[in-house]
Amino acid sequence: MIRIALVEDDPACREQLRGYLDRYGKESGEKLSITTFADGDEIALHYTADYDIILMDIEMKFMDGMTAAELIREKDDSVVIIFITNSPQYAIKGYAVDAMDYVLKPVSYYAFSQRIKRAAARLERRRQRRYLTVFARDGTHRVPCSDVLYIEVQGHELFYHLKDGVLPAAGTMKEAEEAVDPLTFFRCHKGCLVNLEQVDGIRGDDVIVAGEAVPLSRARKKAFLDAFNNYISEVGK
Repeated sequence: MIRIALVEDDPACREQLRGYLDRYGKESGEKLSITTFADGDEIALHYTADYDIILMDIEMKFMDGMTAAELIREKDDSVVIIFITNSPQYAIKGYAVDAMDYVLKPVSYYAFSQRIKRAAARLERRRQRRYLTVFARDGTHRVPCSDVLYIEVQGHELFYHLKDGVLPAAGTMKEAEEAVDPLTFFRCHKGCLVNLEQVDGIRGDDVIVAGEAVPLSRARKKAFLDAFNNYISEVGK
C-alpha cells in the first residue's frame, strides 16, 4: 500500500490528478490510499507523518506549496515530495526541501505516471534496505538495518554484530555489501562493513562504532571520511 496526499486548490485539477492516480493504480497493480487537501495549510499545520508520497501544488491561496513543504520537512525527512506547478522556475526551489521531482501544468497522464512510478521505485528500495535477510546457522533472520553495528568477515563466514549480540552467517563480504544501502554502510576495512548510523567518530586508526573500536584501513580513511560526511549531510536534510 502506497499512501498518497494530493494537495491542490483547483478542484478541476485535483479531480483530474485523482483520476490519474486511480488509472495508475489499475495499470500498475499498486494499491494506493489517496487523501486530498484543498490547500497547503490543511496538510502542513497539523502534519503527521502518515504519507509515503505528497503531490503538492506550489501556488495556492492560503499557504503555498513551498512553505507547506518546509513545515512538513521539519517533521518528516523521508516522505517523497513531488511539486505540481505552472512554471519550472518555482520547481527549482524544490531542492531546498529535497523534492524528488516536479510536473508541469497542464499535467499529462504520461508525465504524471512516470513521476509516480519513479517515486514508487524509490519507496520499494527504501523498504528493501530497512531490513537484511541473514542466513544464519540456526535459520533465516530478518534484521532491521538500524540494529546492525557492523559486519565482519572471517574466513568463509560473516559475523553480524548487532545491538543485542553477534549473528554468524554464511556468505561473503561482497554479498553483504551488495545487500545494504551504500549511503548508510561503508567498508572501512577489507574485512569490515560499518553502519554509519552507529558511528560515534574516529580515534586514530579506528572507527568507534557504538563505543567499540573497529579497524580503519589507512588506504580507505579519506574515502570513509567523505562517506561519513555525506551521510551526515543527507540525514540532516
